[in-house]
Formats: sequence, structure tokens, C-alpha cells
Amino acid sequence: MVRLLNILGLAGVSLVLLVAFFYQLVLGELPCPLCLLQRGAFAAIGIGFLLNIRFGSSTAHYGIVLISAVIGAATSSRQMLLHFKPGDTGFGSALLGLHFYTWGLVAFMAYVVYTGILLFIEAGNHREENPVQDGLGRAALWLFLLVVAGNLVSTLLECGVGPCADNPTGYLWLQG
Repeated sequence: MVRLLNILGLAGVSLVLLVAFFYQLVLGELPCPLCLLQRGAFAAIGIGFLLNIRFGSSTAHYGIVLISAVIGAATSSRQMLLHFKPGDTGFGSALLGLHFYTWGLVAFMAYVVYTGILLFIEAGNHREENPVQDGLGRAALWLFLLVVAGNLVSTLLECGVGPCADNPTGYLWLQG
């Protein structure tokens, strides 16, 4: 049961990153530096779930998820505060009326609660000593790794090895 919930957590992270990647590649909305930090926090959350799936549940792995979610929530909050001015339309387009950084804060806080629930469930169950490598777990792991790799490549193309532009207009390594 806990393994399936970790797989669902990892799949959720992959979905969030895929939606952001879709908006970037298909709709041409390049992520700002704070957006990239939030993507990094989602990737770190995914790493915590990935470790639980691959090596068995551990409070240390859940710690990675929780710390990453708190850092991501702080980054999302910072970006929201930057756009709390009258007449400010925010950065990027909105999805269902909210900007991605607002959805990010909601998702980060949801992961904090979700992980807390998983820890309660874990406390009542014995730990898996030898986690089973089933097809669903492997599929979730590979999807996550591919999405993170794609995001890393696109970030390198957008920013190069230096700081990213505050309001990116193109891919630095693809220009000229």
C-alpha cells in the first residue's frame, strides 16, 4: 500500500513537471529563474519518492520530500509576493485562473500533507526490507528520470552555465 502511494507521489511530480514542460515547449513560455527553482524543488521531491520506491521506505527519504516541499513553497511564496502590486498581471499565463507559481504553492503544501499522511501510515506498518521491482514502479521511475533530464537540458539551453535572464525571451545556447 505505501509503495503504491509513493509511486502515486512520484507520478504526481512527473505530471507537474510535464505540464510545465508542455507550456515551455509547446506554448513557448520560458521559465523564469524562480520558476526553475520551483522545478528543482519538485525534482527533489521526486528524488525522495524515487528512493522510497527503489530502496524501500525511509524517514530520511521522506525528509528529502518534506524539506524540498518547504523550499519550493518558500520560492513560490516569494514569486507570489513579487506580483502583489496593483495592475501587475503576474508572470506567464494562468491555468484555471491561477499562475503556475500559485499552483506550485498549492502543490508544495499538498506534498507536505501527503508526506505527513504517509509517515503516519508507515508508523503503523512494518518497513519493506526488499522492495519489489514491479512494472508500475519501474515505469514511474523512468518517466520521472526522463522528465527531469529533459528539464535539465532545456535549462542549459535557456540559461547556459551562467545566471538565467529575469524575463527570458529565448534559448541562450540556440541563438545565433
